[in-house]
This record gives sequence, structure tokens and C-alpha cells, in this order.
Amino acid sequence: MVHSPALKRHLGHNRPLQLVVVTATTAFLAYCSIYGFRKPFTAASFDGREFAGVQYKILLVVAQVTGYALSKFIGIGVIAGLGVQHRARLLVGVALIAEAALFGFATTPYPWNIMWMFVNGLPLGMAWGLVFSYLEGRRTTDILASVLCVNFIISSGISKTTGRWLISSCHVQEEWMPFIAGLIFLPVLAVCVWILEHVPPPSEEDRDSRSERFTMSKQEQGALFSRFAPGIILLAGIYLVLTVVRDVRDNFAVEIWSDLGFGGQPALLTTAEIPVALACLAGIASMAGISRHYRALGVIHVMTIGGALILALSTYLSETGEISPLSWMIISGSGLFLPYLLFNGVLFDRLLAAFKEPGNVGFLMYIADSTGYLGSAAVLFWKNFGARQQSWLEYYRVLCYGSSVIILLLGIASWFYLSNKYHSENR
Repeated sequence: MVHSPALKRHLGHNRPLQLVVVTATTAFLAYCSIYGFRKPFTAASFDGREFAGVQYKILLVVAQVTGYALSKFIGIGVIAGLGVQHRARLLVGVALIAEAALFGFATTPYPWNIMWMFVNGLPLGMAWGLVFSYLEGRRTTDILASVLCVNFIISSGISKTTGRWLISSCHVQEEWMPFIAGLIFLPVLAVCVWILEHVPPPSEEDRDSRSERFTMSKQEQGALFSRFAPGIILLAGIYLVLTVVRDVRDNFAVEIWSDLGFGGQPALLTTAEIPVALACLAGIASMAGISRHYRALGVIHVMTIGGALILALSTYLSETGEISPLSWMIISGSGLFLPYLLFNGVLFDRLLAAFKEPGNVGFLMYIADSTGYLGSAAVLFWKNFGARQQSWLEYYRVLCYGSSVIILLLGIASWFYLSNKYHSENR
């Protein structure tokens, strides 16, 4: 990347508010662009197509999710041991590989183009860790992470709206639409990476406030996992459940909204998610006011359990007609995405800081991510073979109820473990 010392000095010289705004906005746009290579294909329906008894769109989603999950397993070691001098090239590189795969998807006949969605997901799984590495280990990480995390909600809507617009207004074929969408987002990503490269690293005050973050060897990764193994397994279980529900809602949003009576309104894929994003942003940003990291861990567990209860209650009220379908999607989305986003930015950063554990968030996050996406693929196959007669709306409602119970139990167990461990080490 081309460096500009003057820009780096300008951002870092006594302008903390400006630095936060520039960093948060740029990271948001960077990851929004990454979604432009990943999610637009879900805006297509691919009606009437099956292969080997499985719906074609399910196969496409599973292929991409499998590549994405494998990327997370690879990322456990790569992100944890990555030096800052390589991350910009790698971030742009994963986008270019993903875009090349979308070209292969467009030019390879059905059904053999399914394999290209696996190739598309394979590099993209490392993008989150690369972007977050610019943000972690700072006093303002909670604020920066909150902006980056709501990106998951809005960017997915933007990418699907872009996909529907290309199909309905520009008359782009479904197979070519993902590639064309990627071309739209590629220049935005390049500019954002250039700016992020000039964001000053964490200061001495940042390192004093949070535990220092550095690359981790295989031995250090194993030692960190061994120290927190029960807690990491419980938290990964919660994240697995959240990922499953979130992926069904996200990848089959077009079908769910159509079942609710809102078919043919592509803008709703974005606009309905804005209130969800704002609610989650307020919840996550409130973490910045909690200076004690152990207390913050407790608040995160409360929000996670509360989100699960909101998810179940809103689903029940929707089925009984107490709230409208639109209200249900917004309320249930808030209950789902708030804990999901806390896991993606704040929880593991606070965990390391509370126990004064050196290392980096990427290692822990990629353990949770890799298991989450494999679970998501398994649930999609269950939908095809075990619940084929259920609509995507009915299936989503079942997941909302079941996931709420599991999250409640795992959340209580996780906090019991971490609380006991913290107090035993700080007597």
C-alpha cells in the first residue's frame, strides 16, 4: 500500500474524536464492501432448480458457508499470527479472489457453478479479523466495534437490495448479478483499506487500559484455550446458535418477507434493518461507559440472555397477532443481533482485558466463528430433508423458539464459570 506520513500525523496528532470518527466510518465502509462480494447472490431466488434432491439455493448457501467456515478454521492460526505489515495486501487479496470466484460462477454452467460459491466463501472468512485488527486494543474499541458490528445488519441489507435492483431494474441475469455487484463494491474497499493503513496504532494509554495485543504462536494459542476451555466452549455454543438463526434470517430474507406478504419490495431488505441496527448500536455503544471489564462481561451476558427472551416473546406475540409482521421482524431482529454483535466485537476484547490476558481477539473469535458456520450448514440440510414442507417463515419461527432456550441455558452456565474463575484469581 502507498503510505502518507502526513495523513497519519494528521489523524494521530491531538485529534482523538476525529480519529474515532474516521476509523469507525472507514472500517464500516470496508466491511460493507466485503459484504458486496458475499451476500448479493442471496437476493436471487433461483426458483425451480434442484440438484441431487436439494434445492439449488440451499446448495449455494451451504457451499459458501462451508468455504467460509473452513476459512475461519484457517483464520484461527493466520489472523492470530498475522503481522500488521501484511494485512492490507491480504484484505484486498481476499476480495479479489472472491470476485474472481463470482466470475467463475457466472460463466460455469448450472449446476457445476456451485463449486465457485465454495471458492467465494473460502477467502472471505478472514476479512472480519483483518478489519477488526485495525480497531482492537484501544480505549475506544467498544465504540469502534459497535459501529463495525452493526455493519452485519445494514451491509447485508444493502448488498441484497443491490442484488434485487440489478435483477429487477437493470435486468441482470441471476448468475451474473453477484459478479456485477462485486465490481460496484471493489473500488470502495480499496480506498477504505488505504485509509485504515494510515490510522495510528494503539497508544501507550491504550495499552495500559487494555491488555497488549500481539501475534500468537501455536503454543500461546493452545495455552490461552486451555486456560479458558470451559468458558470458550460455552460461549462458542451460544455463538453457534446465534449464527444458525441469523444465517437463516439473512440468507433467506427474500423468502421470509415474501411469506409475510411483503414480496416485491426490495428496499425493505435494507430499511427494515435500520431500526434493528440503531437499537443494537445503542446497546453496544453503552458498553463504552463501563470501565470495569469484569462488570462489562456481566452486562454482556445479561444482554445475551435478554436478547434470547425478546426473540422468543416477540415470535409468540407475532403468532397470536399482538404485533404486526413488520414489528416482529424488527423486534426479533434486535433480540437476535444484539448478542450476535456483542460476540463479534466486544465480548472477547473485554474477556482478555478482564483477565489481563495478552493475545488478540481474532484467535478466540475464529474459534467461535468456525463452529458457528458449520452448524449453520447442518441446519440448512435439515431444512431440506427433515422440514421440507415447512416454509422458510415457519422454519425461522421454530428456530427462534429453540435457540432462545439453548442460549438461556448456555448463557447462565458461561457466566457462572467466568465469574467463579475471576473471583478465584482476584482474591
